[in-house]
Amino acid sequence: MQQSENQPAAIEIALWQYSKNEHDWNRWEQSLSQAERDRAATYRFEGDRASFIAGRYLLRRLLSLSIGTVPGKVVLSPDKYGRLRLEGRDTPQFSLANTDGLVTVAVASGCDHVGIDCERIGVEIEEAAVASYCSADERRWLAELPARERAQAAVALWTLKESHLKALGVGLREDPRNLAFSWKDGIPVMVDGGDRDRQWHHRLVDSGSQHVVALAACCQSGLPGISTRIFQDDSMPSE
Repeated sequence: MQQSENQPAAIEIALWQYSKNEHDWNRWEQSLSQAERDRAATYRFEGDRASFIAGRYLLRRLLSLSIGTVPGKVVLSPDKYGRLRLEGRDTPQFSLANTDGLVTVAVASGCDHVGIDCERIGVEIEEAAVASYCSADERRWLAELPARERAQAAVALWTLKESHLKALGVGLREDPRNLAFSWKDGIPVMVDGGDRDRQWHHRLVDSGSQHVVALAACCQSGLPGISTRIFQDDSMPSE
């Protein structure tokens, strides 16, 4: 997608610690497509099923507001990389992530790419896993941190890289060690520094919970306006 240089870029992020009540899951499912309902039924564990349903429900709620329809009439289809896109539309760009009771969605206008990822702060990442996704410089930086800070920083790096690779649509087909970060004034910055890199913006988002949330966005018009809100499920089912 090519955007006008004068087009303002804006990203809305919604965070949702969704209900664990199965009655609510069934209500949310009414807004999903038949294919999504069929997929939800294939999950062996209830927690995975709830996470999937909640994610698609939140995504449909936000996109329906963006394009002016009801959630059940939002038509999603995968692109050649398997990423979901609005059928017949190039905009808005969007990304969905969920983990351990949290769902987050980013919806962007005026951006070429957007990706979001989330992970629980306390998750343990083994040394072998760190070596598989961190550059040599990042591993040296992590090794110099106190143990508690090191664990959280490792999770932050993981979510930053995941959000960037999701924005590109390549996932782990790209070696995450080739994507390195440092921090400037508390803000994560890609290390390479080329012209293309300057169009990328990365943020760690305050989730209001025990989760790390990372955003990646490529915007030619400069730093996008970013708004974050805690989603409240106050709707009735939509047909």
